[in-house]
Amino acid sequence: QVQLVESGGGLVQVGGSLRLSCAASGTIFSINAMGWYRQAPGKQRELVASITGGGSTNYADSVKGRFTISRDNAKNTVYLQMNSLKPEDTAVYYCCRVTPFPWWGQGTQVTVSS
Repeated sequence: QVQLVESGGGLVQVGGSLRLSCAASGTIFSINAMGWYRQAPGKQRELVASITGGGSTNYADSVKGRFTISRDNAKNTVYLQMNSLKPEDTAVYYCCRVTPFPWWGQGTQVTVSS
């Protein structure tokens, strides 16, 4: 059974930083592409960033230069470092094992106050 457990969400002021973590189990983590998605109230879930097993990354235009996705295969963990946070970054953030097929974490709330 795959498990993805997110942590690190919370309330932060505009311009602040947070680091999200997602600990994976029950999967061959080192070869899985992983991603962070977010869903704001009334909006569709959207891709924030993804990283392949080899470390190649991809970002949504809205977060380029502010967010960094990384992974530690020894710890089966993927991270999302979020800097210069804006109110529009407020959402529930979901960790996702992208390959071989999508598997989702339970989500963690990020709230950016102005």
